[in-house]
Amino acid sequence: MLTLVENHSLPRTAAFFDLDKTVIAKSSTLTFGKSFYQGGLINRRAALRTAYTQFVYLVGGADHAQMERMRAYLSALCRGWNVQQVKEIVAETLHDLIDPIIYDEAASLIEEHHLAGRDVVIVSTSGAEVVEPIGELLGADRVVATRMIVEDGRFTGEVEYYAYGPTKAEAVRELAESEGYDLSRCYAYSDSVTDVPMLEAVGHPHAVNPDRALRREAVARDWPILTFQRPVRLKQRFSGFAMPQRPALAAAVAVGTAALTAGLVWYASRRRARFGTA
Repeated sequence: MLTLVENHSLPRTAAFFDLDKTVIAKSSTLTFGKSFYQGGLINRRAALRTAYTQFVYLVGGADHAQMERMRAYLSALCRGWNVQQVKEIVAETLHDLIDPIIYDEAASLIEEHHLAGRDVVIVSTSGAEVVEPIGELLGADRVVATRMIVEDGRFTGEVEYYAYGPTKAEAVRELAESEGYDLSRCYAYSDSVTDVPMLEAVGHPHAVNPDRALRREAVARDWPILTFQRPVRLKQRFSGFAMPQRPALAAAVAVGTAALTAGLVWYASRRRARFGTA
């Protein structure tokens, strides 16, 4: 358990949380794929590919090369999107899509850090239009997220600020300087080896549901390894009678099966188009 009482005569502290597969059980951006399709932002083919990408991410995570491919794909996908429409779609579907996949363990940690007097900061590679509403839902004090360039109210497809890898660590240090955080007494949580720079920046790094590479790093550096596996609706937690939820792995398998089917349909359609087969 965390120390719940913080000495307020000491410098301020914070807890920095990665979002995807750390606080929530899926990729935040990819989770809205169906909503973007229903809103007319993407076509059926893109929706199927997004579902398949979510499946791959759930099963195997994403190393640097995969993250770069995902960034390039999503940047091209959102080119021309109306920013206000994106915000409206996220706002309308936020509770239905995100609320059920928040890890109970993560929500409890956020509460404990707040009770200890620490700020809670979400640091995510996903886009600000998605991360900021999720941060508000979680009660985060601040959010660091990727920002796209916008012209005439639409995304250009170019990235203005990419919150990824070393850039996350830079953002943590900049916040520490501006907010007066003592990083040696701060906490950080992530599932991905790409976030090692952010974890190294604080005195209390934690690996959460780590990928294989991060698990090796955590073992070698003697970092605590946490297992989050109970997604639960926030309103159930706050009502005091949360119903038992399936473990995240079982949920991932269920979601993954549907996503894989969709992905295979998309892949088969590509092969037919490419090779002219019926």
